[in-house]
Amino acid sequence: MRKFLVVLDDSRECLNAMRFAALRAAHTGAGVTILSVIPPEEFQHWIGVADIMRAEARERIEAHFEVFAKWMRDRQGIEPELVIREGEPVTEILALIRENPQIGVLVLGAGTDKSGPGPLVTQLSKTSGNLPIPITIVPGELSKERLEAIT
Repeated sequence: MRKFLVVLDDSRECLNAMRFAALRAAHTGAGVTILSVIPPEEFQHWIGVADIMRAEARERIEAHFEVFAKWMRDRQGIEPELVIREGEPVTEILALIRENPQIGVLVLGAGTDKSGPGPLVTQLSKTSGNLPIPITIVPGELSKERLEAIT
């Protein structure tokens, strides 16, 4: 089965990327893998404190994931898979793509503020010619109705 890989983070544009991935997966009989990456700088503390912070970060990610997962299950009939990794986001995205041959498309949301489309879109589009799969960049300003129409 082909899977859409989408990144779960705290950005606003993440919502449209999630919607797009779920809608495309539902229309094409594919699956959705949701990746959340915990950056290493969050754990630059004593070991005990770092372990507590790591556990709290995972709980926060799982709660955030469950909101999207419920919508995907209830509205699209998709059962998403959650992958949580620690490290640099781009490095972990590329590693997961290499490790999982079922992933066929990377879906990223583009930011809408003046600072640009966001760090993931910027970094990954620079190397997109060398990626083993295509990237779909979903504009952050697309309405739900427009997303549904184009998927």
